[in-house]
Amino acid sequence: MPTTRLLEYLDRNQVEYVLIRHSPAYTAQTIAASAHVPGKELAKTVMVKMNGEFAMVVLPASNHIHFERLQTAAGTEDIALADEQEFLDLFPDCEVGAMPPFGNLYGMQVFVDADLTEDREIAFNAGSHRELIRLQYDDFERLVEPRLAKL
Repeated sequence: MPTTRLLEYLDRNQVEYVLIRHSPAYTAQTIAASAHVPGKELAKTVMVKMNGEFAMVVLPASNHIHFERLQTAAGTEDIALADEQEFLDLFPDCEVGAMPPFGNLYGMQVFVDADLTEDREIAFNAGSHRELIRLQYDDFERLVEPRLAKL
């Protein structure tokens, strides 16, 4: 089930979205195939720690973080991948690893790979490993106000 927090936020902001149900999947590429979503449109959320604070990095399913670019975008060299056990309690309404890229709902900064701006739509985990939400990228950017960078 998608997080109530996310759905209420999208509805309150009058965002049109589509909920896509798929068989359970745990990797971004498997989710993209299962939900019939192009890998470049499926956004995966990667958790990092920057200067001791958690942040989200959102990038196409097929991409990997280039840490040097992220360090430049964030203005710090103190960046490391976060371990799932470290951020487990930050997303009590989500299955582990299925948090949506709405860091603003969880009090954290969001960095988005500029590659995601090339498509009109974005799809992402909706809080579970069985559902995605697809919406216009412009709506996502307007609501989340992420920092854009070539990551």
